[in-house]
Amino acid sequence: MKPIFCALLACSTVSFAVAARCSAGSAPDGVYAAPQTPDAGITQTRVLGEVTAIDPSGKQMTVKTDAGSMVTVALDEKTEYLRVPPGETSLDKAVKIAFADVSAGDKVYIRGRVSDDKKSVPAQRLVVMSKGDIQKKHDQERAEWRRRGISGIVSALDASKKEATIQTRTREGLKQVVVDAPDTVKFRRYAPDSVKFSDARASSFTELQVGDQLRAMGEKATDDSRFSAEQIVSGSFRTIGGSVTAVSADTGEIKITMLGSKQAFTIVINKDSMLRRIPPQMAMFLAMRSQGAEGGGPAGGQGQQPASGAGPAQGGPPRSGGQPGAGDAPGGQRMRPEGGGDFQDMLERMPAVTLAEIKAGDIIAVSSTTGADPSRLTAITLVTGVDAILTAMARGPAGARRTPNLSTGLPPGVLDFGIGQP
Repeated sequence: MKPIFCALLACSTVSFAVAARCSAGSAPDGVYAAPQTPDAGITQTRVLGEVTAIDPSGKQMTVKTDAGSMVTVALDEKTEYLRVPPGETSLDKAVKIAFADVSAGDKVYIRGRVSDDKKSVPAQRLVVMSKGDIQKKHDQERAEWRRRGISGIVSALDASKKEATIQTRTREGLKQVVVDAPDTVKFRRYAPDSVKFSDARASSFTELQVGDQLRAMGEKATDDSRFSAEQIVSGSFRTIGGSVTAVSADTGEIKITMLGSKQAFTIVINKDSMLRRIPPQMAMFLAMRSQGAEGGGPAGGQGQQPASGAGPAQGGPPRSGGQPGAGDAPGGQRMRPEGGGDFQDMLERMPAVTLAEIKAGDIIAVSSTTGADPSRLTAITLVTGVDAILTAMARGPAGARRTPNLSTGLPPGVLDFGIGQP
């Protein structure tokens, strides 16, 4: 029964990788146990995945595992159907449902004897977390992170006191905030080349480094100088800007040369990468904000960051959820929602683009975690239209245009990439 409980816990974060680790070795939280099968979503007695197709007349469905394997699930009158709320780690709140209640997009745990070729399973029990329930819980968690969250760049660490000092953005400008991180805090960290917030692995205070980007959820002190954390997600990120030299739709790769240094990079695009286009009004807004940052005003962009290519994303810390920002873009277009938000809010509202729309000669900016190969970056976020920002900056006040930083290819303060929203 324990693998089921592990699977249910994994569903609460919409990630079956945790469930696979639990099933493979029944490892405690934060301890990795290597999968015993090529696809960790499949063992001899269970399948974990997402429903992609349902055949009511044939009494079967197709399930896709997190690794991409397709499994045909055979159902009969003896199959037991249960639905549990996201976040539950037992079947205490499970309710019986029928085959007709299962929909495409639902996350499922199927118990049964899996075929030798791992392509089919007759289901004895099917435990479901509905797509709608998962999305509702995700929306609630995101709202909680925005309401009770803070984010910034780690500027100092005190291991004896379990305190991390971060540089964060407030209405008055950049500010130092001490984040209390006792043993009760749940730590997570982006692994090298990882993309999604939900895939951040279990971590600890000892993995924090000066220069990391950090997002915490908890309670602020009355004077806003301290923050008591309940959860912390951290990572080492970098952002670079460059000119596209080649695009391969077959491999999902983009070749670029960095602005200023002409260093060559390969950008890897996967299914979780966010691709967006910066509209002209947004480009003007970002250029104005960046120019304001040079003068140190609170309405401007982000502060200067370390020049190391392995350091935090260029452009400074993402603004904490709930913090007011720079307002509207020129022309009255609301670029950020009422009540504040950070650059991730802007990104999600930008027009989406596809890999096929990116052409040689385009100027792009890419955020990524620091991976094993410094010349090969798996994109968390990629935006096109950066040339419009540079053009707008060149048309600004005399001397406003700045030389690109050789470690990023971007002028300081242009973009606030880093840890995404939950």
